[in-house]
Amino acid sequence: MTNKDYIEKYTDYIKFEKRLSALTIKSYLRDIQLLDKELQGKDLKHYQVSDIRRGVSVFHAKGINGKSLSRMLSSWRGFFDFLNHRYQFSLNPVIAIKAPKAKKLLPQTLSIDHAIKLVSITDKSFLGLRDRAIMELFYSSGLRLSELVGMTLADLNMSEHTANVLGKGNKSRIVPIGSHAITALSAWLTMREKISELDPHITNVFLSEKGHALGVRSIQYRLKFWAIKQGIPENIHPHLLRHSFASHLLQSSQDLRAIQELLGHANISTTQIYTHLDYQHLSKIYDDAHPRAKKINRKK
Repeated sequence: MTNKDYIEKYTDYIKFEKRLSALTIKSYLRDIQLLDKELQGKDLKHYQVSDIRRGVSVFHAKGINGKSLSRMLSSWRGFFDFLNHRYQFSLNPVIAIKAPKAKKLLPQTLSIDHAIKLVSITDKSFLGLRDRAIMELFYSSGLRLSELVGMTLADLNMSEHTANVLGKGNKSRIVPIGSHAITALSAWLTMREKISELDPHITNVFLSEKGHALGVRSIQYRLKFWAIKQGIPENIHPHLLRHSFASHLLQSSQDLRAIQELLGHANISTTQIYTHLDYQHLSKIYDDAHPRAKKINRKK
C-alpha cells in the first residue's frame, strides 16, 4: 500500500468508525498531508522519531505556533496509532514528541454593553430576523460555530427553553436558551416557514432565502456585517461571542464547573482560562473603587 492508500483508510476510519465531525476530519487530514509533503512522500513504515522532530522544527521555523504544532502532533499521533493497530506498524514515531510551549494568550471578549449592542438588531426583514436569532443563540448558549451550523429543528425545545447540541467528539449536551434568544428564535422560525418551495428534508434551523442550509462562511460574513452596521469596533467572529458568554457568566456566577458543562469542555483546565479574564475584571473594579488603590495626583 502507498502512503495515499493508508491516508484514505484512516479517513474512512475517523469518518465512519470514530464519526468525527467534518471540520475535525479536515483538520486531521491537512496536518497529515503537510507532514507527508514535508518528508517528500517517505514510506510511512520507515518514519523515525528524527523525521517527526525535523518536521516540527521546519514548521516552527515557518512561524507555526506551539498550540498549532501541538494539534499537528496529536493528528500525527492518532494516525500512527491507527497504523500500528490496523496494519501492524512497529513504531509510533510521534509518541514521545512534544511541541514547543505555546504562549498563553487570553481570549478576546466583548464588553457586556458591546455584546448587547451587537445582538440588538431591529431589522425585521428575513435576514434581520435570522441574523438576530443566530447571534442571540451564540451569545445566550455559548455555542461553537459547528454546533450552530449543524443544529436542526428537532434539537430545539422551545417550551423548555433548551437545545440539544452535538459538540466535539460527537458528545451531546443540553444547553439553556435565554429569553431574548427564545423571542428571536420564535420570530425567525415563523419567517422560516414562509420560505417558498421549502424542502421538508432540510431541517437545519438556519437557512438562506432560497432554503439552503447556511454554511460556516455565510455565518462568519453576516457577523462581520452586523458588527460594522452596529458600530462595534472589535473583529467579530463566532468564537468571540462564545468567549464573551463564558466570561460574562463567570463574572456573575463564579461557577466554573457549570460553565465547563455549558461549553462542553472535556477538561476543566480548558475552562480555567476564563478565570484569568475574571481576575482582570475584578482587578479593574479594585483599581477603580478601592481608596488605597487610586492614584494620587500631587501638585508639584
